[in-house]
Amino acid sequence: MYEYKKRIGFSECDTNKQFTVTALIDAFQDCSTFQSEDAGVGFDVLASMDMVWVINYWELEIISLPGLCDYVTVGTFPYSFKSCFGLRNFYLKDEEGEFLVKANSMWTLIDHVRSKPVKAPDIVLNAYTIEQKLDMPYSSRKVLIPQGEGVRVDRKEPVEIREYHLDSNHHMNNGQYIKMAMSMINVTDVRSLRIDYRRQAMLGDVIYPVVYESEGETVVALYDKDESPYSVSQYLMR
Repeated sequence: MYEYKKRIGFSECDTNKQFTVTALIDAFQDCSTFQSEDAGVGFDVLASMDMVWVINYWELEIISLPGLCDYVTVGTFPYSFKSCFGLRNFYLKDEEGEFLVKANSMWTLIDHVRSKPVKAPDIVLNAYTIEQKLDMPYSSRKVLIPQGEGVRVDRKEPVEIREYHLDSNHHMNNGQYIKMAMSMINVTDVRSLRIDYRRQAMLGDVIYPVVYESEGETVVALYDKDESPYSVSQYLMR
């Protein structure tokens, strides 16, 4: 496994001085990036082979979130490689080593020249140690949009993708989908988050957010103008 320690900063907190979910996703993303770079299979090495990892799915079990100036440990490890797919756990622990957050994720290795999935080569597979996956919920990767009677639908104002939404792969960063979706809902205390990434949003694309409220869950779909989703995310509150 790979870990790094950090202290929760003011810019990572909400109005209650609590670590935000989007800052959490950023910390997890940094952790896997650090591991890959230190293992010798980082961005530049993959780029030399015309490859890049793309996120397909997140599932977070949030036990509690730390507060301003708390010290935490961020960790990650892969637990399976299957052809073009990489399955990876993440976690956040407090100073006593207790879990605050557990996460599951699925990634696809893409040939970015041909825009096709490719099997992970030996140089990538041999760079990591496969470990036993965390004890946590492992739901279906596909996040369904609620249907039927009793579902409240709220269509929000469109959002155009700007430069600040993008990462070095020149598409909308995975954390930005969550940040955008959560800005559309009345977030109180999230205990579970799942997000299913369907398509990559690019500079200039226009996103049409729709919020679906049903008993016990909130789902946010980020659509294009034809209601084809870029992502669908589910939020369960305490």
